[in-house]
Amino acid sequence: MTPALRPAAPADARALAALHALAFPPAEAWGADVIALMLEMTGGFGAWEPGRGLVLARAAAGEAEILTLAVAPAARRQGLGARLMASALAGAAARGAAAMFLEVAAGNAAARALYAGLGFAEVGRRRRYYADGADALVLRRDIVANTVDGDAAGRV
Repeated sequence: MTPALRPAAPADARALAALHALAFPPAEAWGADVIALMLEMTGGFGAWEPGRGLVLARAAAGEAEILTLAVAPAARRQGLGARLMASALAGAAARGAAAMFLEVAAGNAAARALYAGLGFAEVGRRRRYYADGADALVLRRDIVANTVDGDAAGRV
């Protein structure tokens, strides 16, 4: 049985930061203060599975954005990233968003495959966006408020 995702709250910030540090190099990992700030801002929300993965997002003015998606190395390639994204899409729809955006490193083939499989398409590029000089691809997908056949991601 797949464990249920939990809503992320500012009180979870330390555990979320430790999890983020498992998934990203030290220079890119977010601290507890940053994560708490993201969850406290207007429109901020997230979901997580303790010790395995998290997603943080925000919704405002009819649009939503993935702030970060982190899956611990031991939990990768098991469908958790897709479950976290489905939760974020459902949360964005519940907050009135009609579209979801995110940035992904152009060279991150695994993440790009995940997002393409979820219906995201490239709509832009940010040159030298990341600290290492890598470009970021800006991806977008529409959100359908009414889900079909129990698809929590609201696929179009």
